[in-house]
Amino acid sequence: MTSSRLTLDKFSVGVGDRFSHQAKAQLEACVHASRAGVEVVPVWNKSNREHNLIGSEPSSTRAAADAAVKALGWTRPYYCDADHINLQTVERFLASCDFYTIDVADFIAKKPKQSSVDAFARRHSELVGEIKLEGVEESFEITPALLSQVANKFLSAVEHAGMVYRKIESVKGKDKFISEVSMDETDFAQTPLELLIILAAIADEGIPLQTIAPKFSGRFNKGVDYAGDVSQFEREVQLHLVAIAHAIRQYGLPGNLKLSIHSGSDKFSVYPAIHSALKKFNAGVHVKTAGTTWLEEIIGLAEAGGEGLALVKEIYAEAYAHREELCHPYAAVIDIDTHNLPAPAEVWQWSSEEFTSALRHDLSSDSYNRSFRQLLHVGFKIAAGMGRRYLDLLEANEEVIAKNVTYNLYARHIRPVFLGAA
Repeated sequence: MTSSRLTLDKFSVGVGDRFSHQAKAQLEACVHASRAGVEVVPVWNKSNREHNLIGSEPSSTRAAADAAVKALGWTRPYYCDADHINLQTVERFLASCDFYTIDVADFIAKKPKQSSVDAFARRHSELVGEIKLEGVEESFEITPALLSQVANKFLSAVEHAGMVYRKIESVKGKDKFISEVSMDETDFAQTPLELLIILAAIADEGIPLQTIAPKFSGRFNKGVDYAGDVSQFEREVQLHLVAIAHAIRQYGLPGNLKLSIHSGSDKFSVYPAIHSALKKFNAGVHVKTAGTTWLEEIIGLAEAGGEGLALVKEIYAEAYAHREELCHPYAAVIDIDTHNLPAPAEVWQWSSEEFTSALRHDLSSDSYNRSFRQLLHVGFKIAAGMGRRYLDLLEANEEVIAKNVTYNLYARHIRPVFLGAA
């Protein structure tokens, strides 16, 4: 008798589609991956904040994904992710989504009841002492003080995740959706020992977790490369993978539980490290690429010239004028040097090639401008305000945009992460 539990595949990629027009082009990248010998399952993710900024609903994400699957004859699984939801925002996603990223960042370091901490420590005496994680040479030690410290920091967050999970389960039914817990949008990276303790607490809550998104060291700014020590990041990935494997064995968590890497778009310098770790430990991963599809839309419109180029210049001018307002919600994940932002009057004079060269994430190009790229990354609200003006141009220039979207997702993300190809 086969299990009816909805089970996320070993490799999956979270794809953002701000305006629900590129699902087919994104899915085409997964088709290319399948032809190259690796199955990568698409997960269309969009947060409550993005829906509010654009004025869309989760049903539009589901409709776009379903249409793309039908158009391409995709027979593998696919999912729609209620991205970064909590107890207050989950309701609007219940009808359309089957993947839930439960964001607990706001509850980290919120002090739990002392009785909860004491009960957790009593339940998990096995965590005190030397911890040997299979696959790495060194041993680790958890003292009673460290166990108490980590429980005090994370138990409230895990308890909130449990409440959100049970709310979803009450509507969707047991085993009918995929659960992820996200704690990446916080100030400090979690250590492997912290992750192990967190996973023990998640098991106590009865959450059948399939992916977990810790915060890593370094900066994962939106749409630009990783900023930090790549060797340290690689070590963290490896230790997190073995901590997850240990927790699966120790606490009966789902066997397919895997690491999730958020803001993973365009983190080119760490992709070889991710691939190497996956290969070394025969592990799976979920990588969220999010908003770079929106940037590929702008690049496609700029390449098209004419009205498309004029519109993206207008978007930049408006984004420049409202940069403080646009950047505020993303302050923790962008790093813009305003001195490096070209004046709108200068951009109005640019050719298609000059605009795309400044925007396209090509580190070998002297024209690439990471501040320009990041401002446009958070500037999708400007395009949303244009309504049909923007959407009509997307549809009129579908071919050139789709080419950019598919190439970006497959050649620059899927190939290096999942196939190990440059």
